[in-house]
Amino acid sequence: MKEKSDFLTKISYGTGKFIAELLTGGYGVLVYYFYETEQKLSVFYVSLATIIYSVWNAINDPLIGYLSEKNLFLSKKFGKRTPWIFIGLILCSLAFVFIFFIPENIASKDWSLFLWMVVSVCIYDFCYSMWELNYQGVFPNKFRNSKDRTSASSVSTFIGVFGIALGSLLPQKLSVNGVKSSYFTCAIVLGTIGIICSFLILKGVKETPEMRANYKAEYKAINKAGFFKTLTHTLKYKEFRVYLIMLLLYQSACICMTGSVKYVANGILGIKDATFISAFMLLGALVSVGVWKLVIKNFHYNNQKLLALTSFLMAGASLFMFFMNTEIGFALGMLLWGFGFGGFWTFMSPGMADVVDSIVVQEKRREDGVLMGVRAFFIRLSYAVQAFVFYLCHTLTKYDPVRAMPDENGLYRIQEPFARFGIKLHISIFPALFFLFAGLIILLAYPLTPKKIAENKMKLKELGL
Repeated sequence: MKEKSDFLTKISYGTGKFIAELLTGGYGVLVYYFYETEQKLSVFYVSLATIIYSVWNAINDPLIGYLSEKNLFLSKKFGKRTPWIFIGLILCSLAFVFIFFIPENIASKDWSLFLWMVVSVCIYDFCYSMWELNYQGVFPNKFRNSKDRTSASSVSTFIGVFGIALGSLLPQKLSVNGVKSSYFTCAIVLGTIGIICSFLILKGVKETPEMRANYKAEYKAINKAGFFKTLTHTLKYKEFRVYLIMLLLYQSACICMTGSVKYVANGILGIKDATFISAFMLLGALVSVGVWKLVIKNFHYNNQKLLALTSFLMAGASLFMFFMNTEIGFALGMLLWGFGFGGFWTFMSPGMADVVDSIVVQEKRREDGVLMGVRAFFIRLSYAVQAFVFYLCHTLTKYDPVRAMPDENGLYRIQEPFARFGIKLHISIFPALFFLFAGLIILLAYPLTPKKIAENKMKLKELGL
């Protein structure tokens, strides 16, 4: 297999980062806020629905990862991942819309509304997992060496940052407090972009004839083990466990921050949206891409140290925002956070690819789908963490959803001082702690040194994997 991919392939692959962040950002900004503030569903029910959604992931994500390793009828012609990615992304885009398509007779009843939220977000997650974990699973086999992986990840980060920006900006611009239909319109726009991206991503995830040939050779070995045995077997590797814990902490911090954007705008600043603040995050992330690409060379492609460094930067930026009370102050905090975020994102995919390589060397076969399924579960578990954090903060500090609605003059009323303190907790203090612990665990417990990674790559060549 060739060791270097062309630039167009990397751009196409980066489209997946764009749409993943667009949908994730849109979900984080809209869903919790929509059900709690617009639909007036009790914060307890909103949090419970989110936790149920995360529990569903405990089965859904690893199961899809396991099934993606099977010899399905489309695999022989199109590869074992490409069909899942294409079909899953289209279904996911449609499912996102239905989270906000709530019939009137359901919206008026708490239990019916609660059940609608649970079912719709679980269907959305099933479809999201279909494409996203296979999208992540194709990366280690598609991009083979450290430089190519870093290059592909840098391109993806640059493109993906625009997904983060749109995932934050579009929901704020298109959704209007007090106008429930505007959220549905916003979902349609995001879903349409997702369907377009399902075609743009094809070149980047297309599996080569050699990749498909290797899969056929591995197929019999993969199918000898059952689902639960395969699932528990993946967790025996320390490098994978450490990476998963780091990823959960990182993703929990990010979800808390993105989910806090509308609360900060309406509840602390008394404005309609925080697009100005989000724009500074985009600026920081974009500027950082080129910087971090140069830095990694001086760190000899040591993903461990760089993931820790960028985690600490994001922790500091998050803490900085606790002391801010103006739009400019929050914008500066997001600028610093975006700079660290761009770096973490650049090193995250190569770091996971290193973990996959290490396990493949020890197992003598590839089961990337199962690994990515477990990884996806830990990512989505962050929504349960967010639900718990928001429930805790809003309950203890008496957050008032009614104050989030504009008054008769179209002006937004800020929350009471204690409730504003609660919002700062979930945009600043909790994320800062999550980022801090993520950096510490990857720095102190991650076993894959650059030397070990180089040895694994040599062994992969010897194994023909």
